[in-house]
Amino acid sequence: MKRSEVAPRSSSRRGFLRSVGRAAAAGVAAPMIVPASALGRGGIPAPSDRITLAMIGTGNQGFNDLRSFLRDDRVQVVAVCDVNRESEGYWDGKLGGREPAKRLVEEHYAERAGSGSYPGCSAYVDFREVLGRDDIDAVEVCTPDHWHAIPVIEACRAGKDIYCQKPLSLTIAEGRAMSDAVAKSGVVFQTGSQQRSDRNFRQAAELVRNGKIGELKRVLVGLPGGRPNLAGEGGDDKRVAAVPDGFEYDFWLGPAPEAPYARARCHVNFRWILDYSGGQITDWGGHHPDCAQWGMGTDLTGPVEIRNVSGTFEPSDPLWNTATAFSFDAVYENGVVMTISNENRMGVTFEGTEGTVYANRGRIEADPAGLLDSELGPEAIRLYASDDHFRNFIDCVIARGPTAAPAEVAHRSITICHLGNIALRLGRERLRWDPESERILGDDEADAMRSRPYRDPWGLPVV
Repeated sequence: MKRSEVAPRSSSRRGFLRSVGRAAAAGVAAPMIVPASALGRGGIPAPSDRITLAMIGTGNQGFNDLRSFLRDDRVQVVAVCDVNRESEGYWDGKLGGREPAKRLVEEHYAERAGSGSYPGCSAYVDFREVLGRDDIDAVEVCTPDHWHAIPVIEACRAGKDIYCQKPLSLTIAEGRAMSDAVAKSGVVFQTGSQQRSDRNFRQAAELVRNGKIGELKRVLVGLPGGRPNLAGEGGDDKRVAAVPDGFEYDFWLGPAPEAPYARARCHVNFRWILDYSGGQITDWGGHHPDCAQWGMGTDLTGPVEIRNVSGTFEPSDPLWNTATAFSFDAVYENGVVMTISNENRMGVTFEGTEGTVYANRGRIEADPAGLLDSELGPEAIRLYASDDHFRNFIDCVIARGPTAAPAEVAHRSITICHLGNIALRLGRERLRWDPESERILGDDEADAMRSRPYRDPWGLPVV
């Protein structure tokens, strides 16, 4: 489909839900949950009134996310897309690919309908075929990092609402283009940084934003180190091998440089290769630095300097080349320092002049402990409240409101990690950053690494 022929953003399928959502969203910053009583018999909308969703990328996190969307009765999954037909070798050696995902969807709906089969889910290799379908309302992009930008921007052009897994982008330039495309198109966008829907991180951020720990001085962000084999037995096999049957490997490489197939290159361990990801710094950087920015109130800006940069690489490894250990400071204009390191306690620790507060998944601590019982008055800063990241996305698709993790916020957060990786790769102890122009100052070599060349015939779409 030509870009000029992209269908307009309209669908009778969700007209009923949209009308309810508009009423619910009137006058509020975040969308209201649509009550079950508005959805018809048993609170379950008819298939013709559900949000139609397609999954682009059905391995690793894609399978988990697919299950989450299937649990939402307001959603109808109608298509799955992956360049791999079916294989093991994903998380802990698990099965993944488009055919297992198709079976999961059809078995789920068959069971819910009480019938023996449900042949209602299409399977695709090429994401562009998915985006060309006028009957699809929303997509999730759950591909490796180097395959986020192109599908997201093209989905914006096609008028699809988008849930995109973290980290948002492979490069700073990609993140800027993705955020601009979302803003220009007006689609609803959720980044899969689901800790924005964790009440402990939200409480910690609200305590900090309301001055309960005094003046904020330092934020310690802990990420994991190393490069563990996440694919189970044989997943770290780095020998060149024949491409498995059913795997469109050249399509998997896409805009990344041409490279021979090896089992340890693809599926789950791609994150340890700089052509496709940024290692632990960006893999977890889509979470903890993001929550740090939330508490700091710097969601739409960033640091002015990266300094005290140190890290460890293993140059003898024939394939995996991301940092195994790292530490760097992100210094903000107001003097607050965010230290990102694999030596820090996993999670986010906010240090102020009158106390500290720490949050990790499902956990919050404070010193003094009584800070956790602090009452916030009616004039207090209240942050966006979501307790289910996937339902929040669908709420916002219906109500046309802002999500818990918008594209611009995700771009600003992951930019910090990209800057750390640029400094590490170039051996710089310091970089100066202008968060307004989004340029690295006084270092042309480093500034050029805000983007990367694409392999023909792929290119970053112009926004």
